[in-house]
Amino acid sequence: MKKFIFTTLVTVLLLLPATLIAWVKQPFSKELDELNIVNLPKADATRLRADVEKLSIEYANRNFWDVKTLNLAADYIHEELKKTTQRVELQSYQVDSEKFYNIIAHFGPSIDNTASYENGPPKPIIIGAHYDAHEQTMGADDNASGVAALLELARIFAERPPSIPVQIVAYTLEEPPNFRTNSMGSRHHAESLVQAGTQPELVMVLEMIGYYSEAENSQEYPVSLLKWFYPTRGDFIGVVGNFENAPLTKMVKMAMQSAHSEFPVESISAPAMMTGIDFSDHASYWLHHMPAVMITDTSFYRNPHYHQATDTSATLDYARMANVVDGVQVVVAHMAGRNKL
Repeated sequence: MKKFIFTTLVTVLLLLPATLIAWVKQPFSKELDELNIVNLPKADATRLRADVEKLSIEYANRNFWDVKTLNLAADYIHEELKKTTQRVELQSYQVDSEKFYNIIAHFGPSIDNTASYENGPPKPIIIGAHYDAHEQTMGADDNASGVAALLELARIFAERPPSIPVQIVAYTLEEPPNFRTNSMGSRHHAESLVQAGTQPELVMVLEMIGYYSEAENSQEYPVSLLKWFYPTRGDFIGVVGNFENAPLTKMVKMAMQSAHSEFPVESISAPAMMTGIDFSDHASYWLHHMPAVMITDTSFYRNPHYHQATDTSATLDYARMANVVDGVQVVVAHMAGRNKL
């Protein structure tokens, strides 16, 4: 009997770390084969580059300290989104004496007319990215890359409207000195959802998606232990979620991987207290227990140009950026298949 108890205890102690690692890293499973997404439009790398260059060169000073340039960037995003849908709105709010704007574009069926749906209105999918940049940088990867992806997704949804509600949101004021304060554009957007009684099905925040490296040891991690389980080369896109929404994070990973099997997708579900896990606008939705993930090239854990004047459009990989856009589009299509009206 003692031998049985000892053997059981040892087995449990051995299985616990393996189970925890699997929960955090979320390996692929046969569920990936069940994703039946075909004939979706492909993202255009040339358009992605043009938008990154527009934002990072013409509106290089789009930050809290240069409100005029920041709002000119907002005007550009607004005009580009208006080319794809008539349902575009500016969500304004004030910080000190200045006005700032989130830009929101709606695609797919409206959630306003509850009578149209037998079981009530469907929950929207929200795809967001911040358009402000750190002071004295061009902000090509951080975060013109994410905004360029938003604009490309809008063009794709204009060509093939999603069958479920989708909001594309360009946030203002993610960067310091407003990071982690109530002045963040994403905090205002999340609060507006709460006030409207809207619970999103999923929020995907695109935070730096353009920088990749094939060099060994080009990828760092917030915890050194993670190097044992994740790639040493910065050639993948990451999906970052919290423990609360781990199954959804895994679904996003698998759906994105199905878009381009040769383009690696890694995911992590970890406590928000882990360094780096909450470093973007997705954390604004976690404050309200909304399901949200960050899709990222891992920022300063890979990109040496982070918050530097060298964060320019020439440093980015637009073909891989297009793969990310394709992957996000597959997530939307897959969720539409799971939630047929």
